[in-house]
Amino acid sequence: MRKKKKKQTNSKKQLTLLIILIICGIVTTYQTTNSKEKATGTEQTETIVQNLPLNSDIYIKQTTTPGTPEILLQRTGYLVSYNSNTRIANWVAWKLTPERLKENTERINNFRPDPNLPKSKAVTTQDYKGSGWDRGHLCPAGDNKWDREAMIESFYMTNICPQHHNLNRGDWNELEQKCRKWVKKDSCLYIVAGPIFYDRKPQTIGEHKVAVPDAFFKVILSLHKRPKAIGFIYKNNEGNNPLDSYVNTVDEVERITGIDFFPALPDDIEKAVEASYNLKDWK
Repeated sequence: MRKKKKKQTNSKKQLTLLIILIICGIVTTYQTTNSKEKATGTEQTETIVQNLPLNSDIYIKQTTTPGTPEILLQRTGYLVSYNSNTRIANWVAWKLTPERLKENTERINNFRPDPNLPKSKAVTTQDYKGSGWDRGHLCPAGDNKWDREAMIESFYMTNICPQHHNLNRGDWNELEQKCRKWVKKDSCLYIVAGPIFYDRKPQTIGEHKVAVPDAFFKVILSLHKRPKAIGFIYKNNEGNNPLDSYVNTVDEVERITGIDFFPALPDDIEKAVEASYNLKDWK
């Protein structure tokens, strides 16, 4: 009887050991498969990024809302979609790189009518005189110090909008500085900025009836390592708020403006980067 009990005990130990070995095998197989899947996903992402044209001007052209008046004006440092009805831009887009942060020329502060528009329709600084609104840059002069011609063109009135003084010198300026900081890490940024109108009959100023925006947007794309994008919306009034209070997805900015941003991106990447944002990824 004692020998039989010992055999039963040994059988139980063997069975327990077998079960443990089976469980270990399953866990090991799962971990190996999961690791391969993760590695494959990473490789696919890296392959997609590597196949994208990096540091390319193809991402500068945006798609304006159908039916919106548009005159495209190519400048040394930016591309402007000009609206002959509002007398300001629909959007201005440009590429920012560390090389373009080099101060090869000084700020000129010489606002002037756009030479590519008829004199009778070209906005002048006189339109802003006594209006109480700043002449606010869309593509900032600070992003055009790399080239004298680019600096001169940044003061064309087609790159200027009526902007609240506190916004122009405050939070809007802070975002411009943030972009210059971010590009040092990301090597190249594609930036689009422009006005937002909530009122179909906006306030106008000057002889040329320049429309005063209700708000401004800025969207930013980086293709460095892993594609990402982020949007910002600022009301055209005074304010001193933290950056995260202005953050939006690019999709939300598209919904409000009707503009299709970065249409040259592959559809799957455009959909992914424009649907979400993480401000921490930019810090």
